[in-house]
Amino acid sequence: MVSYVSLLLYGVGGIVVAGMAILVAFQEKLVYVPVLPGLTKSYTITPARLRLLYEDVWLRSSDGVRLHAWFIKLFPDCRGPTIIFFQENAGNIAHRLEMVGIMLQRLQCNVFMLSYRGYGASDGCPSQHGITKDAQAALDHLVQRNDIDTSRIVVFGRSLGGAVGSVLTKNNPDKVAGLILENTFTSILDMAGVLLPFLKWIIGGSGSKGFKLLNFVVRSPWNTVDVIGEIKQPILFLSGLQDEMVPPFHMQMLYAKAAAHNRQCLFVEFPNGMHMDTWLAGGDHYWRTIQNFLEETVPETKDDDSKKDKELSSKQNVSSDFVPS
Repeated sequence: MVSYVSLLLYGVGGIVVAGMAILVAFQEKLVYVPVLPGLTKSYTITPARLRLLYEDVWLRSSDGVRLHAWFIKLFPDCRGPTIIFFQENAGNIAHRLEMVGIMLQRLQCNVFMLSYRGYGASDGCPSQHGITKDAQAALDHLVQRNDIDTSRIVVFGRSLGGAVGSVLTKNNPDKVAGLILENTFTSILDMAGVLLPFLKWIIGGSGSKGFKLLNFVVRSPWNTVDVIGEIKQPILFLSGLQDEMVPPFHMQMLYAKAAAHNRQCLFVEFPNGMHMDTWLAGGDHYWRTIQNFLEETVPETKDDDSKKDKELSSKQNVSSDFVPS
C-alpha cells in the first residue's frame, strides 16, 4: 500500500518534471510573441500610412543578425530629443505607431523603433542574449549619426521593453542620457508565477522566499530589479494601476531599488492605466509628465533655440533619405 508520504513525493516530483518540461520546451514562446493570433509576422502598416517622416534602417548586431528599424523624425533636421522605443513582448513595432505619432507631436522629438530579432522584418530568433545585442546595435547606430543631437538620447521601454532598456542604459552611461520605464516587471522569474501560478513554488526572482529549484533552466530571466540599482542616469517610472498583466507592485519594487542608489528617480502613477493603454488613460497628464522629464534630463541648448526657426521652416521639405508624407 502506497503511503501518503509517497503519494506526496510523487506529486511534487510530477510538478517539478512538468514545470521543467514546459520551461525547457516552450519558454521562448511564452516570453516572446512576435506574431499576434490571426495576424502575420509582417507589418500591417508603415509610418507612411500615418503621414510620418521615416527612414528604413537596416542594422547588423554584433553576432551578425540582420535587424530592421524605423527612424521617425519630427522634421528632417530635428535636433530635439531622440527616443529609442523598446516595445512589449507581443506583436511588432507597427502596432505602436499610433502612440508614436502622438509622441512625436507632444514631445517634439525623434523616435527610433527597433524590431527585435525574430520580430517584424528582423531575422533570427528572440532571446535575452540576442535582444541585448540588438539594443546595443541600435544605440551604436544612433550615436554615429550626424543629423541628431547625440547628447539627447533617451531610452523608453514598456513591459519587456523596459527590461531591454534598463540593460542598455546601465551598459552605456556615456551614451544614454535618461531612462523611461512603463509597466515593467521585476523579472521574468517573478512573472512566471503570475502567468502560471503553480510555477511560483519552483521559480522566483531575488525577492522571493526560499530556494527555487528551476530558476537555472530559465534562459531569459530579465532580472530588471537587479539591473535597475546600477543605473546612474535619471529614471522616470510610469505605472498604470489597473495593469492586468504586470502587477503594479513590480514597478514599485523597481522604483524602490533604483531610488536607494539614485536620487534622480521619479515615480508617477496613473489610476486608470492598464498594461497597454496607460498612454491613453493618462491623457494630458501622461504626456506632460514625460515632457517635463525630458526638459530636465535633456534640455535645449542655446544652439537648439537658434535652430528652431530653421526646423519649423523645413517642416514641409522632406529630405531624400525619408519617405514623403
